[in-house]
Amino acid sequence: MPLAGEAWSPKCWTTREGCNPLAQTGRSKLQNQRAALNQQILKAMRMRTGAENLLKAATNQKVREQVRLELSFLNSDLQMLKEELEGLNISVGVYQNTEEAFTIPLIPLGLKETKDVDFSVALKACRTPSRNGAGVELLLSYFIQLGFVESRFFPPTRQMGILFTWYDSLTGVPVSQQNLLLEKASILFNIGALYTQIGTRCNRQTEAGLESTVDAFQRAAGVLNYLKETFTHTPSYDMSPAMLTVLVKMMLAQAQESAFEKVCLPGLQNEFFLLVKVAQEAAKVGEVYRQLHTAMNQEPVKENVPYSWASLACVKAHHYEALAHYFTATLLIDHQLKPGEDEDHQEKCLSQLYSHMPEGLTPLATLKNVHQRQLLGKSHLCRAITHHEESMREASLCKKLRNIEVLQEVLSAAHQRSQLKYTQLREDDDLLNLTDAPDIISKTEREVEIILPQFSKVTVRDFFQKLGPLSVFSANKRWTAPRSIHFTAEEGDLGFTLRGNSPVQVHFLDPYCSAAVAGTKEGDYIVSIQDVDCKWLTVSEVMKMLKSFGQNDIEMKVVSLLDATSSVHSKCATYSVGMQKTYSMICLGIDVDDKTDKTKKISKKLSFLSWSTNKNRQKSASTLCLPSVGVARPPVKKKLSSPFSLLNTDSSLY
Repeated sequence: MPLAGEAWSPKCWTTREGCNPLAQTGRSKLQNQRAALNQQILKAMRMRTGAENLLKAATNQKVREQVRLELSFLNSDLQMLKEELEGLNISVGVYQNTEEAFTIPLIPLGLKETKDVDFSVALKACRTPSRNGAGVELLLSYFIQLGFVESRFFPPTRQMGILFTWYDSLTGVPVSQQNLLLEKASILFNIGALYTQIGTRCNRQTEAGLESTVDAFQRAAGVLNYLKETFTHTPSYDMSPAMLTVLVKMMLAQAQESAFEKVCLPGLQNEFFLLVKVAQEAAKVGEVYRQLHTAMNQEPVKENVPYSWASLACVKAHHYEALAHYFTATLLIDHQLKPGEDEDHQEKCLSQLYSHMPEGLTPLATLKNVHQRQLLGKSHLCRAITHHEESMREASLCKKLRNIEVLQEVLSAAHQRSQLKYTQLREDDDLLNLTDAPDIISKTEREVEIILPQFSKVTVRDFFQKLGPLSVFSANKRWTAPRSIHFTAEEGDLGFTLRGNSPVQVHFLDPYCSAAVAGTKEGDYIVSIQDVDCKWLTVSEVMKMLKSFGQNDIEMKVVSLLDATSSVHSKCATYSVGMQKTYSMICLGIDVDDKTDKTKKISKKLSFLSWSTNKNRQKSASTLCLPSVGVARPPVKKKLSSPFSLLNTDSSLY
């Protein structure tokens, strides 16, 4: 969006920072492949629907058999297309940091695809955001601008005939609605997805890069969680509360994993207390991935979570649990309690490592007994090897994961390290002497948490600011067409006072003054004077302008607010799709002079102070809205009404 003070033009949008529609990078090519697949899935679904309808209607047995055969082919093609889409969803290599790194890849979300909407060409920039902070700001600006557009042009009681289409990022199934809430929800989803792609491309070999990765995934979780709590009835499955809950868990798990990598980045010294800390940190990562894998295998999300995602969550759960047992084995085997060392501190750390010690063992006795330490350490190594083998087995069962070389290398290296350490200590009677190693209590010094989107930090200018303050000129209100009032100030007296602030209203109107006779009504909003826009002027500015004309003729345009019981004019705008008649600011701006019967007789002249406001008001000749009046005057800088009041926290997309 153009920032405050910028001139708006299509060019400023199509070339602004954060939008790169022409760059054929690996990510954009992947997104183009995803868009093409969405179209193929849509075509296949339409053909399947047609075949199913034909099967219901056909009575000829041969025709029915042929349709069944066609249906089987269509279902097979559709399944292959969905598997191909799943393959693109796990194409994590495209989004990863380009530096060669010996790290397990993270899972990014692909952006939701949409169709062109009959808005201005300038709004198309949101379809191709760049994968950086500028791209996030672009989508945030568009989301906030949608709040202004919704409040100004989309009445809550009527549909506007504009169809919004978005594709499910997981299934490729299109969703089309005339509700702007679908557009807003999908943009929020893409903001979260963009954060995940930013997180995966950070350099995880540096402390700053890992910090950026953690921050990006926390922000992704915050946006997706905000989407889940704000838009509660989304028709797209990838934005359903159940699926968003899983995605939030996945983002936080990956943030926790990156926090663990930051702890290990400087290198691990073979020191007792450090190994205790690292073991519990690894156990924490394994725990969150275990919870994520469990959530992915629950109904109703189980059928639509990519198999490769669930497999990778299981692989990481076993991998990090194995690391926790390996580090625990190392601190037990490689360290002995020596005279002069703080045995109380070591005893406390070891006791906090387990929920309970193995039967017959105590923390202090184990620390002092070399043989017990060796046996317990080898028990942990056995559990580590078991978890490593299970992680490698899970990875081998998924075709997508088998093709990720760096994942296979990391899993294999970790397994060999644990196997080598156990081989050096292995004894013939281990099977008889070793007991099951206890579970390790997870603990972290950095508990990752969601970071909510900070809309207030994004500066956005309402595209339609010239229409007037949004708090007054919105789709929730209906207005008469602007009426031209020609009057003069008699002996310097206008015959009315003003109230309000941007725009100002006529107040305390003398029914016999020149303005009243010309058609002014008490409560009218002044929108222009001598073709100068007044909708953003204050009371003092409007009064100063009126008095500057002296005894000269004044042309003033006013509009009146219509109540809910006002009569409907026959020349209102309608839609051929059967929508209700529309009386809002999108109607044609036609000036209609409200002719007043100047010969109307008044039986008794009332004094100005005692004149009743309960006078008969002439009905407007039109329900058309306020047009942009005359030569635009630079609006007074004024803080726009917050778009967050327009988000309808209880909104439904149905």
